[in-house]
Amino acid sequence: MRKPDYPAADSARWSAVDGYFAGLLAPDDSALADALATNTRAGLPAYDVSALQGQMLALLVQIAGARRVLEIGTLGGYSTLRIARALPADGKVLTIEADQHHAAVARENFDRAGLSGRIDLRIGKALDVLPTLRGPYDLIFIDADKPNNPHYIEWALRLSRPGTVILGDNVVRGGAVADAGSTDPAVQGVRGFLDFIAHEPRLTATAIQTVGEKGWDGFVLARVLA
Repeated sequence: MRKPDYPAADSARWSAVDGYFAGLLAPDDSALADALATNTRAGLPAYDVSALQGQMLALLVQIAGARRVLEIGTLGGYSTLRIARALPADGKVLTIEADQHHAAVARENFDRAGLSGRIDLRIGKALDVLPTLRGPYDLIFIDADKPNNPHYIEWALRLSRPGTVILGDNVVRGGAVADAGSTDPAVQGVRGFLDFIAHEPRLTATAIQTVGEKGWDGFVLARVLA
C-alpha cells in the first residue's frame, strides 16, 4: 500500500477499495507498472496520480476530444503516459518539469513505453516555460508546486479556448484548504487558485473530494466558457 499523502483512520480501507476498482477498471499494464517502478528506483517522491485518477484523465481527454494537452508538472511521467495513450494518432501532450532528474526519469519512461512521439517534454520552471507556448490547448492538467497555482490558472486561461477543460489536482490537502488562517504556502496557493476560478466569469467549475490510496484529497474540474 502506498503511504497516503493525507492519512486517516480509514486509509487502509480506502486504499483497498481503490485497489479493487483499479484492478477491474484501470489496471496498470507492464509499461505503466515499469514507469512507477523506475520512479521508485530513481528516488522520486510517490506523488504520481493513482491508476483510477490516471484513467479519469484519459477519459476526460477522450470526452473532450482533445488533441492538444498541456500538463504542468511531469514528475516521472505516469500521468503523462495515461494522457498520451488516450490521444488520437495526431495528438500531442506538452508537459513541463522543473527538476532535471525528474525529467530524465520521465523521458526514460516515455521512450520505454514507445510514446515519445506523442509527448513534448519541456524542462524548466513552469512560469518561465508557459510564456513561450502558443495555445490553445484542449485540456490542461495543473499538478505542480501549489504556491504557484494562482499563476498557473492565469496562464491556463490565456492558453485556452472556449470549451477547454482545466483540472487542478491536490486541492483538498487533508481538509486544510478550508482553513483561511493556514500558514502553509501550498494551502494558500490552492485557496488563491480556487478564488480566481470562483470570480472568473469565463470559467465554470466544481471541486470533488476524494478518498483512496492517496488519503483525503480532491481535484477541481473547470471548463472555459465562450
